[in-house]
Amino acid sequence: MARIDFIQKLHTKTSRNYVQRVVEHDKAECATIARQFGRDYWDGERQYGYGGYRYDGRWNPIAAEMAAHYGLKPGMKVLDVGCGKGFLLHELTQVVPGLIVAGLDISQYGIDNAKEEVRPFLVQGSADRLPFEAGEFDFVVSLGTLHNLALPAASAAFREIERVGRGGKYVMIESFRDEREKANLLYWQLTCQSFHDPDSWEWLATQAGYTGDIGFIYFE
Repeated sequence: MARIDFIQKLHTKTSRNYVQRVVEHDKAECATIARQFGRDYWDGERQYGYGGYRYDGRWNPIAAEMAAHYGLKPGMKVLDVGCGKGFLLHELTQVVPGLIVAGLDISQYGIDNAKEEVRPFLVQGSADRLPFEAGEFDFVVSLGTLHNLALPAASAAFREIERVGRGGKYVMIESFRDEREKANLLYWQLTCQSFHDPDSWEWLATQAGYTGDIGFIYFE
């Protein structure tokens, strides 16, 4: 299992006031609303989630880097587990025309408001029960999703990603390297169910039989 970072540079472009997140609004209420993964989470006020998640091309460089690293070619099948509005999948089809893409997300709202070019290829569902055949995909990616599951479901999700992938696999998770980053994550997060350092996440993935790559983002 290789530890690879594709995302941290994009992640750090967003400015976050961690303490304000806790004191300005009722954090428990905001988290309860966010975990519905509906309009409030994606396109409502910032205290409930993204504060408006719109296509702006930010995922294109990441898609290009992933495609090059995993050797994606036209005709290959790619699955995004936790695809949200499908922006990464769309960018992958732009950097590698001819890719066959599929996406799954827990949020029906996210799918209904996904990039229209990939919307027909997205399905609603949970990462721990993927409705796909064993070995169906040449590349499986999951960004910022597995930490939103309780530990048994996160373990099952690693197993499912391993099951449906016959080639490269990459999972990115929110994590922490020290107490400051741990506190920042706890202050900022709205939907996390599992909080672990990178070594613990890698242990969980290994125990689940996952053989792909893994990456983390940190709240510095």
